[in-house]
Amino acid sequence: MGDRDELHELRQRAHEAGIEGNSKMNEQQLREALKKMGKGAEPMVAKREAKGYL
Repeated sequence: MGDRDELHELRQRAHEAGIEGNSKMNEQQLREALKKMGKGAEPMVAKREAKGYL
């Protein structure tokens, strides 16, 4: 899968998981947010932490 396709897939997964407004997140941030959600974090908390806003 190409980089663009992979990024699209990550954005889709984030959207389905409830992480709204993820279009400005990079690949690393998306992966981190999804990982945090997998450990039980709320969607917006995971997004905020992945973007570096604690």
